[in-house]
Parts: sequence; structure tokens; C-alpha cells
Amino acid sequence: MRKVILYISTSIDGYIADSNGKVDWIDSCNIPEDVAGSYDRFIADVDTVVMGWTTYHQIVTELSPDVWVYNGLHSYVITHRQKEDAEDIHFTDERPCDLVGRLKELEGKDIWICGGASVANQLMAEGLVDVLHLTVLPVTLGNGIRLFNDGLPLSRYSLTKLNQSADVVEMIYAHKRE
Repeated sequence: MRKVILYISTSIDGYIADSNGKVDWIDSCNIPEDVAGSYDRFIADVDTVVMGWTTYHQIVTELSPDVWVYNGLHSYVITHRQKEDAEDIHFTDERPCDLVGRLKELEGKDIWICGGASVANQLMAEGLVDVLHLTVLPVTLGNGIRLFNDGLPLSRYSLTKLNQSADVVEMIYAHKRE
């Protein structure tokens, strides 16, 4: 069965974006090549990307306005906005848990939860995230968009991989199903 993976970078103090929703602070962290290279290994096992509207909007307006960076992958954008689907980009107002539950039953490679925090937290609350792939960057933001909200249920994880390079720590945890 396909795995649902939250692959994301976070500050030491648990933020995935600053108070303006920006992620440009990530570029200032000098991510070592061996950690940056883990993305290529990760994405080789993924064929589906799920994200919320804010993440999608940031990608197409700031991070990569000229080229869709997930070309060739099935991309699902969760939004209440009425938008026409584009090649490999599907806009849906389906609940994140319903969408991911449905996608998990289909044949294919793994499913990447790309962002944002709202989508990730809804899936975490329902126990639908199988793997947490967290890259902790050597910076504190003090405020912004937190990776995990208060109120998530107790869940247990097992550390399956730890990679430390320079000041960056990459941790991969598998959800322990009881």
C-alpha cells in the first residue's frame, strides 16, 4: 500500500514559515549537499503531491512562477476556490482526510504531503501520515506558521533514519500503528 509522507523543513523552534508566510529563510541555512540530495532520493518514490491553496499559491507566485516544479506528478490542491484543473494539477474542495484516504487505496507510488500546516495537521489528527521526514534547520523564527498545532492526539513514531550534516539534522520517523 502507498505511504503518506510529510516531507518538510522546519526551524529549530518548530516553524515552517515566518510570520508573513514566507520560506525564504530556508535558503539562508546553507543546506549541505548530502541533505539537499535527499530530496532526489525521496521524490523518486513519489507520484502524488498534496497541498493546500496557500502552498500552491506560494509556489506559482514566488518560488517557481514560470515552471510547475512538480511536473509529471499528480498534484492535488485543496481549495474552496473554483479553478480549472491544469495538466497534472487537480483542484479539489474534498476534505484532506477523505482525499488522502481515497488516494491511498489507488495503485501507485507514495503520496507526499507538501504543505501546508493545516493540511498536515488534519491528516496527523486522523493518523493518516505514515512517515514524517523532517529536516530541522539551524534557525529560530520566534513566530510564524507552526508545523504542528496544539491538540494532536497521542501518536507514537519510530526513528528509522537520522542524518546530521553540518548544522542540519534530517530525521525520518515511521508511524507506529497500535
